[in-house]
Amino acid sequence: MRPLHIAAFILMGTGLAVAQSSLTELKTLAAAPDTGSAPAEPKRLTSFDVTSIDRSADPCTDFYQYACGNWVKNNPIPGDQTRWGTFNELAERNQWLEYQELEAASKPSASRTPLEAKFGDFFAACMDKPLADQQGLKPLEPTLSAIDALNSKSDLATLLAKLFVAHTVSAPDFFNFGVEQDQLDSSKQIAAIGQGGLGLPDRDYYLAQDERQQKIREQYVAHMTAMFVLAGDSPEKAAAEAKSVMAIETAFAKASTPRVDMRDPKNVYHIMTVEQFKTLAPNFDWSTYFGNVGIRPFTSLNVSTPDFFEAASQQIQDQDLAAWKSYLRWHAIHDAAPYLSSNFVDENFHFYSEELAGQKELTPRWKRCTRLTDRDLGEAVGQDWVKKNFPPQDKESMQKLVAALDKALGEDIRQLPWMSDATKKEAETKLSMFRNKIGYPDHWRDYSSVKVSPDTLLADIDSASYFSEKHEFDKLGQPVDETEWGMTPPTVNAYYDPAMNDINFPAGILQPPFYDFSKDPAVNFGGIGVVIGHEMTHGFDDEGSQFDGKGNLREWQTPEDRKAFTERTDCEVKEYGGFESAPGQHLNGKLTLGENTADNGGLRIAYLALMNTLQAEGKKAPYTSDKVDGFTPQQRFFIAFAQVWCSNQTEQSLRVSAKTDPHSPGKFRTNGSVQNFDEFGKAFSCKQGTPMYPANSCRVW
Repeated sequence: MRPLHIAAFILMGTGLAVAQSSLTELKTLAAAPDTGSAPAEPKRLTSFDVTSIDRSADPCTDFYQYACGNWVKNNPIPGDQTRWGTFNELAERNQWLEYQELEAASKPSASRTPLEAKFGDFFAACMDKPLADQQGLKPLEPTLSAIDALNSKSDLATLLAKLFVAHTVSAPDFFNFGVEQDQLDSSKQIAAIGQGGLGLPDRDYYLAQDERQQKIREQYVAHMTAMFVLAGDSPEKAAAEAKSVMAIETAFAKASTPRVDMRDPKNVYHIMTVEQFKTLAPNFDWSTYFGNVGIRPFTSLNVSTPDFFEAASQQIQDQDLAAWKSYLRWHAIHDAAPYLSSNFVDENFHFYSEELAGQKELTPRWKRCTRLTDRDLGEAVGQDWVKKNFPPQDKESMQKLVAALDKALGEDIRQLPWMSDATKKEAETKLSMFRNKIGYPDHWRDYSSVKVSPDTLLADIDSASYFSEKHEFDKLGQPVDETEWGMTPPTVNAYYDPAMNDINFPAGILQPPFYDFSKDPAVNFGGIGVVIGHEMTHGFDDEGSQFDGKGNLREWQTPEDRKAFTERTDCEVKEYGGFESAPGQHLNGKLTLGENTADNGGLRIAYLALMNTLQAEGKKAPYTSDKVDGFTPQQRFFIAFAQVWCSNQTEQSLRVSAKTDPHSPGKFRTNGSVQNFDEFGKAFSCKQGTPMYPANSCRVW
């Protein structure tokens, strides 16, 4: 069970994945036609692109338009995307490089290593569209037959445990169960269970009464009905089943904890004995379930959302057996749809990507299969990828950059005007305990137990998924592995984990336009430097600041300092809540608070590190004699930062993101950060009082 409080730099993917909802990226994973030919190599990217700059724009009025205006104009969203930006460009290139490796490994040969044979056969199974179309619903029949054979609601736990072990990817359930670090003692790994069970991106989609959400609910019911018909049901039966599913999911939504509330670690920490939990939710046989899914025995667990389980138990009592079988059938079909025949793939794409997110066309199958293989066998594929794309000298250079940012954050803490000396000492202690993970794991995961065949895609995914879940289950009661990674090496992303107190930078993001040592320091500090500073600041945002250097939930700020901290974060909540991402659609300043704080802090810290670097190189302030492309180092720093966020996004996707994504859109990540940093206004000679150089601004770190 992935900790709820891990903070990623950006959440990437396709369809709804930019919002990282409970559905996200894999719902259209196999939803693609065969291209019939090898994909062309994407362009090599560069850091700091002067052709992207819109010189007709005033940087003091709208810096994002100035830095990205021409890029936005010249880079429309491709038909198979809902968002297109520099992140996507790099992800596409990394994906293409990974595809080359997978395509070669998918061809049987005597020279293939056992590892290559495993991920090669997995990829080959995914790419075999004719076989998928020939098999239709057949790969899912064992799951559906088991559901059809359910004779009593009292046997729900037995069924779900059995399906989880045998058919993990299509095993329907209504909750998330796994292992996490104990928030009060991060050296312990405990069982944890939390809410789930929804087919729409968020609880608000079931509860909001505006016209758009009502229409989406109607489309969702129509989509479920269509999928049930594809599975062989009559239109009348399918419509009745969809109605039953909607009733159960709406009840789940009403009992679900809102995303904003779940951002507070204290709201998702409720230790109970198993007996107490069974009393809370008595209508499901938890002893049978826990005893048969392959996890060690345990006597207590963290129930992150107690209200949800109380309501879910009530639904088991209130809804009849036929309704629950419809619910289970729907989620089995829903989860397996991306890997079945084209009729399931097409209908799944139509609702989740086209209707909800505005994606115009199916994504090429090679992209989906590359992502799927990376997801399920990522450290197998990643071993060869980093050898070719992340040489040792890049890792050494990154370590130097991290050290420079670490020093700058320490200086920033010591200079904070609102923080007492006692709290500053605690903050510095936490900073000194940061773990830095760069590029890839020190030890690769062993996939030898994963069973793979080139002609059984759903079974392959089941095997890989159960391997991953069992890997998590086996952590229960064991020492924490501080070297483990939560992202695969080619991933264009980064994250901070407060329980580990570590910052993680996969090799995939350590490429141009973020990281290019052929460029001057200003460009690299504006790119990857801000990424590093962003992740470091997560250790001190509204969530991260509740954890100490050991990763334990503990208040280390004085009451006066916490009050001052909250006043400053409230400023950001109000500021970003005023940004309108789509007509009538404002951002949720509370949902995006952690990422906005990290953006603002990361920019400030990276700028300070750049100034320290230029001074150490013997440069003379104000550095006006060190112009490149007509820009001072300070200006190049800010432009490089902004160009990381150059992007276009469909209106539908922006609306989904506003409800589900803790990250602000690129325009507001750029303008929101620079308007809160006086050094930007000085760098571009703005008059105080202009939009990007206001008289009053927000600052936390």
